Amino acid sequence: MNYFNTQTDTRGVTTITLSRPDNYNAMNREFIDAFTATLTKLRSNTRILVIAAIGKHFCSGADINWMKKSVDLSEEQNIADAMALSNMLETLDTFATPTIAKVHGAALGGGTGLVSCCDIVVAAEDARFSFSEVRLGIIPATISPYALAAVGKRAARRYFLTGEQFDVLEAYRLGLVHDVCSTDNLNTRVEEKITSLLCGGPNAQIEAKKLINDVAHKPVDSALREQLSARLAKIRTGAEAQEALTAFLEKRTPNWD
Repeated sequence: MNYFNTQTDTRGVTTITLSRPDNYNAMNREFIDAFTATLTKLRSNTRILVIAAIGKHFCSGADINWMKKSVDLSEEQNIADAMALSNMLETLDTFATPTIAKVHGAALGGGTGLVSCCDIVVAAEDARFSFSEVRLGIIPATISPYALAAVGKRAARRYFLTGEQFDVLEAYRLGLVHDVCSTDNLNTRVEEKITSLLCGGPNAQIEAKKLINDVAHKPVDSALREQLSARLAKIRTGAEAQEALTAFLEKRTPNWD
């Protein structure tokens, strides 16, 4: 069964389009395993990754039929299912190159988790989100590290507990969404982000993503400052940085290839 379609254009921009509109692109174990495998294969040849969806909603979270089956599984089997979801989210969160979530309609539960793992989130005005797990008697355990990084502890203390939906403007206020636009303008706005990303050095962007994780919440002590100075010195002397400097002096566009 095809849960999504994958296409890569000549620029190296890969779009994974969730394609089960009949069940609002809900996730089950087969979806999760296939998505993780696809992300792993794409690591070596993708300049920018876009996660999109067809149908009325982006992703309604976990497939209810899959959740029903969990009652008949052993504790070990339930742990394996949860770890599979956790592995998928971690693979997306640590994807080496820039990632964009292109969101319309509902992104609920695990759908909001997917969004939380992307670097840039562009959402249509009809988008809505929720950490709906408590309303099903469970908790947003596997998505919590990424959700907390996206919306913060204070907002999580409200939305993890109520499970209520919030609209795109609230998501923007919380920092989950970076850009809001009309539904008709969604494709254009995402393309603007792609164009902007293509102006940056591919290796520099990979290193910048690593930098964020390495520096966030670390004390700014002498050891960290020395480490960061060494990282900058190393990348500054690399071929990509030298090409960018030469292009600037020559008043031309850098050749990142």
